[in-house]
Amino acid sequence: MESQSYYSNGKLLITGEYAVLEGALSLALPTKFGQELNVFQTKQSSLVWESFTHTGACWFQTKFDLNQLASPSEDPIENALKQILFAAQKINPSFLKEPSGVKVQTRLSFPNNWGLGTSSTLINNIAAWAKVDAFELLQNSFGGSGYDIACAQENTPIHYQRAGGTQKATPISFEPTFSEHLYFVYLNQKQDSKEGIRLYKSMAKGKETLCVEISEITKKISKATTLNEFETLLTFHEQLIAKALRLTPVKERLFGDYLGAVKSLGAWGGDFVLATGDKTTPAYFKEKGYSTVLTYKEMIL
Repeated sequence: MESQSYYSNGKLLITGEYAVLEGALSLALPTKFGQELNVFQTKQSSLVWESFTHTGACWFQTKFDLNQLASPSEDPIENALKQILFAAQKINPSFLKEPSGVKVQTRLSFPNNWGLGTSSTLINNIAAWAKVDAFELLQNSFGGSGYDIACAQENTPIHYQRAGGTQKATPISFEPTFSEHLYFVYLNQKQDSKEGIRLYKSMAKGKETLCVEISEITKKISKATTLNEFETLLTFHEQLIAKALRLTPVKERLFGDYLGAVKSLGAWGGDFVLATGDKTTPAYFKEKGYSTVLTYKEMIL
């Protein structure tokens, strides 16, 4: 059976959450975790879709006729899938128009509640399969800043910036000498970014100033040579976003007695945080009930 295979990296946004939407320069890191998509040609005129977890369990499966991509489904997951495929077909009308059918299997290498890019890795893989621009496909389907698509395609840390309707991802050298002091902690819940985005967009003023300040922090964090400097910049970043969104920083809210800095990554309130610390860090968070603590080396590509 003829097959095609595609793979996309997961992502973490180190600086610029929310402000990246308005053009702030942001630091984003591709992760060692990602998603694979395999396509098999079949003799039927239908699409069979199977999605597997990192443990190999099938968490979603469906089958529908290829001429029904524009027809809404009651199942929200199937509906979202159709939305992406139909958007890809509108960009490339020859996509999924062949007389034969296809069977598609996707596999995540991370738990799908981690927030490392379940959707962005899928969109990037489908874009590669459909031979369309992944950023255009994102905007025509789910929308967003696009930094996650950039991470899906790059194998190095990047500076990412949106300006005038276009996006620019610049590979950079980011190899902190203090990386053994950096940990990623999962907050036990996947966060929907829509509420935070709504709060950010409701800001009456100050967005331009915030973007300038965040861009400066991004430049400094990317070149930080000491852990102390890095921690100071992380904390300042948290304070700026907290003030803008009128929200409480995660350290103040959950980890007031922690020895190091703690910074939200992406949507505030869930997914991963970045914590600076030492060998006692994993035990501290696990004692608090947060059992998923990964080192920089374990997480970042």
